[in-house]
Amino acid sequence: MSSINVFIGDSVTDCGRVIDTPYGDGYVREIANSGNLDGLIINVGTSGHRLVDLEKRWQVDVIDHKPTLISIAIGINDMWRRYDDNDPTSPQDFRERYHRLLTQTKDVLHPQFVLCEPFMLEVTEEMKSWREDLNPKIDIVHEMAQEFSAILVPFDQHFTTLSKSISMNELAEDGIHPTVFGHQEMAQLWLSTVNSA
Repeated sequence: MSSINVFIGDSVTDCGRVIDTPYGDGYVREIANSGNLDGLIINVGTSGHRLVDLEKRWQVDVIDHKPTLISIAIGINDMWRRYDDNDPTSPQDFRERYHRLLTQTKDVLHPQFVLCEPFMLEVTEEMKSWREDLNPKIDIVHEMAQEFSAILVPFDQHFTTLSKSISMNELAEDGIHPTVFGHQEMAQLWLSTVNSA
């Protein structure tokens, strides 16, 4: 039986996917085009989504595909909504939802989980204070990866390191949505991390 790889997340994963371009034009497309991931690739990223939104569509967008691998990249909007809409997601809520999704999925499918760090580059002075909210969520992703024997893809760590030698604007002009080059870096990191696990 061929493997089925489902990618779920927010706009960074979605990246303009439509019927004619089901992978979008971001890192999922780069992974698909690389030929370095066997099996069917399904992108169900949806722009603007938080963990609460993933939970609502999890059965249809994930479980029903019976994936053998599930890549989850979520958390930046859980942070962002606190600052642009006064609608925060507490660390406790983030942890409980994440844990519930992984537990339910493991019980039904026993897939390989790939958990990706949400990431941000501090392109404005204001964004430096956002770390207060984002870093605990990144820590929770690490906790979940350890508990569920998941592969952890350190997007935030990688982008932070890159930004010391490359202009942040070359990676993600607004600090959150990657450029073409940023998506290429994400794909390379995802593949090297997953294939060496």
